[in-house]
Amino acid sequence: MDVDGKSSSRGEEETKKAIVVILVGAPGSGKSTFCDHVMRASTRPWVRICQDTIGNGKAGTKIQCLMSAASALKDEKSVFIDRCNIDREQRADFVKLGSPQIDVHAVVLDLPAKICISQSVKRVGHEGNLQGGKAAAVVNKMLQKKELPKLSEGFSRITICQNESDVQAAISTYSALGPLNILPSGFFGQKNPDAKIQLGIMKFLKKIDAPVNAVSKGNSVHDSIVSEITKENDSCNKGPEDIKATAGMEVKEDEDLTLGSVDGTSSLNNIPILAFPSISTADFQFDLEKATDIIVEKVSEFVTKLGNAKLVLVDLSSKSKILSLVRAKAEQKNIDSDKFQTFVGDITRLYSRGGLCCNVIANAANWRLKPGGGGVNAAIFSAAGSSLEIATKERAGSITPGKSVVVPLPSISPLFVREGVTHVIHVLGPNMNPQRPNFLENDYIKGCKVLREAYSSLFESFASIMRSQEMLRKERTEKIGLVLLESPVDSHMGQMNQYSGTEQKLKREGIYESERSKKCKGFQEDLESNKAPDGKDNVKVWGPWTQALYHIAMNPEKHKNDVLEISDDTVVLNDLYPKAKRHFLVLARYEGLDRLADVSKEHLQLLRTMHAVGMKWTDKCFSEDKTLVFRLGYHSDPSMRQLHLHVISQDFNSKHLKNKKHWNTFNTPFFRDSVDVMEEIDRCGRATLKGDDNVLSTELRCHRCRSAHPNIPRLKSHIGNCRSPFPASLLQDGRLVHAPN
Repeated sequence: MDVDGKSSSRGEEETKKAIVVILVGAPGSGKSTFCDHVMRASTRPWVRICQDTIGNGKAGTKIQCLMSAASALKDEKSVFIDRCNIDREQRADFVKLGSPQIDVHAVVLDLPAKICISQSVKRVGHEGNLQGGKAAAVVNKMLQKKELPKLSEGFSRITICQNESDVQAAISTYSALGPLNILPSGFFGQKNPDAKIQLGIMKFLKKIDAPVNAVSKGNSVHDSIVSEITKENDSCNKGPEDIKATAGMEVKEDEDLTLGSVDGTSSLNNIPILAFPSISTADFQFDLEKATDIIVEKVSEFVTKLGNAKLVLVDLSSKSKILSLVRAKAEQKNIDSDKFQTFVGDITRLYSRGGLCCNVIANAANWRLKPGGGGVNAAIFSAAGSSLEIATKERAGSITPGKSVVVPLPSISPLFVREGVTHVIHVLGPNMNPQRPNFLENDYIKGCKVLREAYSSLFESFASIMRSQEMLRKERTEKIGLVLLESPVDSHMGQMNQYSGTEQKLKREGIYESERSKKCKGFQEDLESNKAPDGKDNVKVWGPWTQALYHIAMNPEKHKNDVLEISDDTVVLNDLYPKAKRHFLVLARYEGLDRLADVSKEHLQLLRTMHAVGMKWTDKCFSEDKTLVFRLGYHSDPSMRQLHLHVISQDFNSKHLKNKKHWNTFNTPFFRDSVDVMEEIDRCGRATLKGDDNVLSTELRCHRCRSAHPNIPRLKSHIGNCRSPFPASLLQDGRLVHAPN
C-alpha cells in the first residue's frame, strides 16, 4: 500500500487527518461494494454517505448528504461519498469539505461500460430501485456526461481504477489505513486525457469498435501503488537473491532444525504463514513434555484444515528443547513438512534476518494485554511500536486463559513495514508459576485443557484471517469473470424499452444520480454460507460500526452512562434503537462469543445466566406495567458483534421500527427463543440458525393473528388494535413471559 511512511515525523496534528473519499463512477461500477470492503477491513473509523438512504433509509437530498458528512468529520471519522459524482459540478460542494485537517480524495471506478451495464441490469433489491432494463438506459446516458476529476478541483489525491486489479489495489490501500495513517498526494493510475466518454449501450449493439481516444494507456494504479511500496523501505526491495545473500548463513545453520526447509523463497510464494512461540513454557513454567504433546496434537488437527497455509513454531535458541521434542513427535505423527515446520530465530525478525515472511505472528501475551515482562511479549510489543498497543486497546482490554485476540497491525508499525506482518494474535495459556496471576497450583488436568483451548483458539483465529482475506481478494474478480462470459446488453434490451417513460422519475442529482451500487449482498452471503473445512461456519468479518456492544461488554466501566447492570458474566443495557416500548440487551462478557454460531455446550451455564438476568428485568417492568408481554431470544445472524440476548416487549410500539427487516428479525424463525436455544445446546451442543435472506424477506404478518399487511405503517396500525391471542407455539414452553397473576 502507498501509506506515507514519514507520517510519524510530521507531528501529531498532521498524522490525525480525516479523509473525504469522493467515489466517482456510473451505476454498477461498484462504489458501494468498494465502501463495504474497506469498512469491513479497516481500523480507521469510516462513515458511508449515500443519497439513496440518507433520509431514514429512503432517498434524500444533497444537502442532507453534506450535513451528514460534516457531522461525521466533526466526530473525527473519515467519510465515503457514495454518489455517482459524474461531473465537476456534482463534486464541487463535497470537495469544499476539505481543510488543512481534512484531505479530499477521489477514487474513480472507470470500469468498461459493458460491466457497469451488466451489473446494474442484473441486481435486485437496489436501494435506489435502479435495476433491470431501466438501469441500462441510465448508465448509457450518464457515461456520455462523464467528466474525470482533476487535482485542480481541490483534490489532494486521485486514484483511477480501470480494471478489477486496479480496484483491488485501491481497496487494499484504503483498507490498510489506520487512524494515524496518511496517503501521499498526487494522481495515481494513468488515463488518456482525450478519453471523455466510454462506449454507450448503442455502440455495443451496433458492434462499433471503440475509438482510439476511449482506450486507456499507461500503467495501472496497481503499478503505481506497488512502486510506492517498494520505495517505502529498503528492506522491502529485496529480490530472491538479496534475501538469500542476507539470510543465507542463518538459514544454512537452521536446516537441520526444521521439518521443512526454510530458504529465501518462502517469502515469495504468497503462502499464508503463522509463526508462533511455545505457549506457557517460559515464564508460566508449563511442563515441556506435556506442552509439546499438545502442540503436536493441535497442529496435527489443524494442518489439514488450513489449505496451502503453514504453521511455524519459532524459538530463539538453536539448542531449544521445545523444538527438538516437537520435531521428534511431529515426525512420529507423519505431519506434512510442507504444512508445519520449526524455525530458530527472533520472531520479530523472521523476514529481515531469516528470509521467512510470516503475515501473522502469535504473541504469548499476559492477561492485561500490555507490554512489559520478558520474552516474546516484550519483544513483539517493542518491535511493533506503540501502534500495536493502541490497536490492541481498541480490540480488548484483557484476555482470559485459553483465549486469543486478533489485532490487525497498523501499517505504520515497523513490524508491518520491515517484516510484512499484517496481524498479531495475542494468546494466553495456563500458568503454573506461583509468582504469576491465575496460578493453577499444578493442576495439569485443568492446565492441559486450557492449553489445548489456547492453541485451538490461536489456529482458528489464523484460519479466520486467512478465509476473510481470501474472500475479499477473490469475490470481485469471480463476479467480474462471470459477467464477462455473458452478453448482458442484448438480453435486456427488451426490458429497457419498457422503462423509457421512467427516466424523469430517476432524476435526483442533476443527471440521473439515483445510483447506488448494489450493496455487497453477494459477498455477505458467501461469507455467511461458506463452510470451513471442519464443517463449522466461517468466522464473520465485523465492520468498525458493529463493534460497539463488544467494547461495552469488555469494558463496561467506561460506559457507565449506558449500562443498567454489570456482573462478572453479563452487562445489561437498553437497546439504543428499541423496537418496542421496552427493549433490553443482555450482553455476554466472554471474549470470542461474537454470535449464536459461536456458542457450544460449554457455554450452557452462561446462556442460563443470561436468561435469568433477562427474566429479572421483565419482573422490574411488570412492577410498572402488568399489561406488558415479553419474549427473550437471539438473532440467528446479528448485525452487532458480541453475543446478546434480546428482552423485548411484544407491543412493538416504537418509532425505530421502520422496515420489513426490523419486523422480521423479531417475528420469523430468524429470532430464536432463549428457551429453545438452551434446550438445543444442552441436547445437541449447537443451536439451529435461520439466518438466510429468504426468512427476512417474507411478507409482513401480524405476530398475533398472522394477517398479512402491505407495509409497516399498515402493520403498525393493525397491531396497535389487534387483540387476537398469540399463536399456540409461542404460548408453549415459556417462550412468552407474562406478568404473574
